[in-house]
Amino acid sequence: MHGPGISPLSRPEPGLRRVLAPNPSPMTFHGTNTYILGEGAVAVIDPGPALQPHLDAILTALDPGERVSHILVTHSHLDHSPLSRSLSDATGAPVLAFGTHEDGRSEEMMEFARRGDLGGGEGIDMAFQPDQKLADGTIVEGESWRLEVLWTPGHIANHVCFAWEDAVFTGDHVMGWASSLISPPDGDLAAFMRSCERLSKRTDRVFYPGHGDPVESPADRLAWLIAHRREREAQILSLIAEGPITLRELTARIYHDIPASLLPAAERNTLAHIIDLSRKNLVSHEGFSDGDLTLPSNDYAP
Repeated sequence: MHGPGISPLSRPEPGLRRVLAPNPSPMTFHGTNTYILGEGAVAVIDPGPALQPHLDAILTALDPGERVSHILVTHSHLDHSPLSRSLSDATGAPVLAFGTHEDGRSEEMMEFARRGDLGGGEGIDMAFQPDQKLADGTIVEGESWRLEVLWTPGHIANHVCFAWEDAVFTGDHVMGWASSLISPPDGDLAAFMRSCERLSKRTDRVFYPGHGDPVESPADRLAWLIAHRREREAQILSLIAEGPITLRELTARIYHDIPASLLPAAERNTLAHIIDLSRKNLVSHEGFSDGDLTLPSNDYAP
């Protein structure tokens, strides 16, 4: 089932097709955007969740005589990467990505993961393993297209964007309908902010996100995302200054205008801010253990 009034197949601009996966949810909006780039020998960006109807839709969207030469994955969440293996089996095309969900983590996040006391791990495609790992700055080319790999950790450590001329496929890093979930130890707020700053130095015309409509004003959206995170940081510092407060109470007071069902995801974002503020010696996150945290529902999965 797709979002209301949303066509599963569209052509945002010449040389580009979008196939919308039938996995709408509070975390995926209308569903995952799978992009088909080029003509003839095409690239598929973010094959999406492991749903046979979506695999059929991708293959049906190919014109007669076309073939898939490359399968590219922005990051290994269950709504972006699992179908890559089935699509590879069906087409013979290799799967290219930055790496597994553990690749790109900072030493601090690796230590948190080893300790296992911060929860996290929601939506991760644990089985994902690309055929070819892509380093930052790598150029991937096909018959009618050329992409530059931009490593943009933050939402998850192995997240990359793909720059195509003056457009960028931004996965879950920059979307127009919502800000990204940043859930440690997979997510890292400091890395997210650096990635936003990196993209803000570019002069791209449009962003094609993993969910929702194209972002027609990339610079404005990036400025909003950066300002939004800084505002959250200021809110947290202000509330902590009033006296002792739990992570859950902190989240409820900051995110007072969202449905209760989304508070567990918001709590993960709050935790990401606490960890980042502790790096700056402004707060301490001691005492936040797995028993203090709740996890959002696994809305990434089909």
